[in-house]
Amino acid sequence: MVRILNGPDGEALRPDELERIRDAADSLVFCEDVEQDPAARDAADEIADLAVDLVESGRWDEDTAEELVSDVLACGPVAFAG
Repeated sequence: MVRILNGPDGEALRPDELERIRDAADSLVFCEDVEQDPAARDAADEIADLAVDLVESGRWDEDTAEELVSDVLACGPVAFAG
């Protein structure tokens, strides 16, 4: 995940984007059941929204954005299937 956080092709994430990722990962790490935890569900939505923003802005390609989403969601419970 560190490679992704540094940005593809040297395109570093902005501080607000890094904060969004940290907040989402934290919400998922401390969650036992995404379906029962509104903050965790919001975190999953937030990271997906960020990925869309990065692709639509042309800063990231879809594959890298999907990898970011996958890595952050992997912070959550193993049973989370998206």
